[in-house]
Amino acid sequence: MTEQSEWRFSDDRGQLSTAPRRPGRVLAYVQAGATLWGLGIRPQGIFGSDHDGPDPDRAKTGTLPLDEVAYVGAGSGLDVERLLAGRPDLVVTVSYGGGHVYGLAPETAKPLEERVPVVVIDVSQARTFTEIGERFAELARSLGAEGRADADADLDAARERLRAVAAAAGGADGPRVVAFSPAGPDQAHVARPRMWPELRVLTELGVRLVEPAPGPGANWSTLGRAETFALRPEVILTDIRAHAAPLDELRGEEHGTVPVVPWNPEPLYGPRDHARFLGLVADALEAARAR
Repeated sequence: MTEQSEWRFSDDRGQLSTAPRRPGRVLAYVQAGATLWGLGIRPQGIFGSDHDGPDPDRAKTGTLPLDEVAYVGAGSGLDVERLLAGRPDLVVTVSYGGGHVYGLAPETAKPLEERVPVVVIDVSQARTFTEIGERFAELARSLGAEGRADADADLDAARERLRAVAAAAGGADGPRVVAFSPAGPDQAHVARPRMWPELRVLTELGVRLVEPAPGPGANWSTLGRAETFALRPEVILTDIRAHAAPLDELRGEEHGTVPVVPWNPEPLYGPRDHARFLGLVADALEAARAR
């Protein structure tokens, strides 16, 4: 495709976006923007969701150069004119199913799409982590990114290392890994691993992820402090997003030596970002085994 030819991309709603030429001023939901950056595309700007505040959540931004990428706000603070103030020629966001444009109210998303192409990538639990990553990679290539064989090699190596570490640690009888989002000193939202594409990758590689008991909550089981630690975590994956409570408020001194992996439940889908996370999990399993 030459620089002057028409740009076309069909998103995960089946909606075809077109432009007279390849877009170069991309505004993206923070997760999408940080993922694209890891794939070789620098967004012009990013925006957050209702969970976010007036400043970008550093847990979600990965290695984005925030001194070069504008943050235009989040949630109810966003309207069409604010989103278009930097004159983007493409908006990229995500969906958790049903084609809903995450991070933007319907009364904002609809008129936005009437003025600029909007691409939506489905990151719901119905898809695998690999499938989501491939869709972001396709979009990045359409925007001019080149393939990065070294990044893919790093990811392959990280996967094989975690598989080997998990097996050496006992596989299905290895350290009990619990993923949760602290909600204060007395409560946590414990992840149901099968509902999270990134956590399913860990299970596939042999990590022993603990499933909370059936009950209310599709993605999370909200438990009291005693119930959370009754799951006997030997490795903790803790939500590090800004709206999550600090882990130390919840665990106290008696659980203070359990290895901890910082976990962003809105993961970045580039191979380097994923490899980094897998490496942290492998490190934690080794630490748990050595205790």
